[in-house]
Amino acid sequence: MRSLAASLGLRPTKQRGQNFVIDPNTVRRIVRTAELSAAGESVLEVGPGLGSLTLALLAEGHRVTAVEIDPLLAGALPGTIASYAPNQADRLIVVLADAMTVQLSEIGSPEACVANLPYNVAVPVLLHLLAIAPSLRHGLVMVQSEVADRLAAPPGSRTYGVPSAKAAWYAEVRRAGPIGRNVFWPAPNVDSGLVAFERREPPATPATREEVFAVIEAAFSQRRKTVRSALARWMPDRDRLDEVLQKAGIDPTLRGEMLGIEEFAAIAGATY
Repeated sequence: MRSLAASLGLRPTKQRGQNFVIDPNTVRRIVRTAELSAAGESVLEVGPGLGSLTLALLAEGHRVTAVEIDPLLAGALPGTIASYAPNQADRLIVVLADAMTVQLSEIGSPEACVANLPYNVAVPVLLHLLAIAPSLRHGLVMVQSEVADRLAAPPGSRTYGVPSAKAAWYAEVRRAGPIGRNVFWPAPNVDSGLVAFERREPPATPATREEVFAVIEAAFSQRRKTVRSALARWMPDRDRLDEVLQKAGIDPTLRGEMLGIEEFAAIAGATY
């Protein structure tokens, strides 16, 4: 990986969250932990960088669509695969795009997402991909350790918040193990962790996803306040708010951090 970077004249940048995995055992572990089908799956990889994880995925017989924002890296990746895994090059598609805004028409119908996500945008990227790609059934992503904690946190825990609740709309999310700093180049100043997800149906509600997410954001905008107080900006009419909470079966004295995605969906749905 270092020699590839040198040949490209590449210097990793913090702006794009470029910390490349250079340890082969780590990428093999990621692919193994992702529990992909032995028959091969259509895998979406975000931020393939120099291609270490891409090579590991292709080696196990999977088809990879790699979304890369850096034109230099996107242009070099097909050549890297052709050099190191020539028999697998036909199972790679490289998409030059920003994962924050990439569209379904660009990535096809991926079944899984396996990626070392750029740490500075990991949560919005993951939520965007889950929103646009209903075919995405499961996945394993590497993120900053604290972000992994937040994504997988259950209601009532110290790290539970907006990312936890929004991710729960789409999937069951769990921590899947730590990753050491020394497997990256350059080594980051933070610890890393793996997060696994399995898609599920969202809670039954007449409200839209956007309406449910608006309730989540309002509830956590004033984290230490009760649901009734925190949701006042979302619904300024206090009498109406009391009616909505009662209809949803929510105790108005609870804090938002005690509510799960089903309760947030019930609140939004009670407005109908």
